[in-house]
Amino acid sequence: MLLPTDEEIRALHEKHAPTRAAFDLVHTHCEIVCGIAEQLLADGDPSLDADLVRAGSLLHDIGVYRLYDTDGRIDESGYIRHGILGDELLRDEGIPDVLRRFCSRHTGVGITRDDVRRQELPLPVADYVAESREEELVMYADKFHSKTDPPTFVSATSYADRIRRFGADKVAKFTAMCETFGVPDLRPFVAEYGHVPA
Repeated sequence: MLLPTDEEIRALHEKHAPTRAAFDLVHTHCEIVCGIAEQLLADGDPSLDADLVRAGSLLHDIGVYRLYDTDGRIDESGYIRHGILGDELLRDEGIPDVLRRFCSRHTGVGITRDDVRRQELPLPVADYVAESREEELVMYADKFHSKTDPPTFVSATSYADRIRRFGADKVAKFTAMCETFGVPDLRPFVAEYGHVPA
């Protein structure tokens, strides 16, 4: 499979970003997640497809652009939908499913059909969970940076505390990912991007 280049992915971000501020926020976040994933990949399983991880990282949050209104404000109440919106956006662009899945499968530590029903989430009832190791790595790397205002880096402890309200099973899943992939060293990213740790 021919993967899009970094330049082609950047062009997709530029095409769909409603404002320069939106582009800067989302594309920078995707670059950071890519860097974290690549750091973890360098110290981890060499059987993972590094090129797929890179492309998936750079595309995973592209659906956020579809949440902006005409005044440049983001619809926070519909944020849970950004993954499926990204999948739809990439489908409309002719991007193959193997890459679109990074959008729809990275939220939290995975959203199950039971989660959708129990929490009455505004999503079609389905499982939105990482299935490949590459999808899981991108989902995991995403947990260490937040597009809050201002953007912040998130420690493993802080993230585990944040998801505790969704159940012990979610914390256990995140803890298992920490053991599988290791905990990234965020210091180089803090130094490069200036976003403070949460």
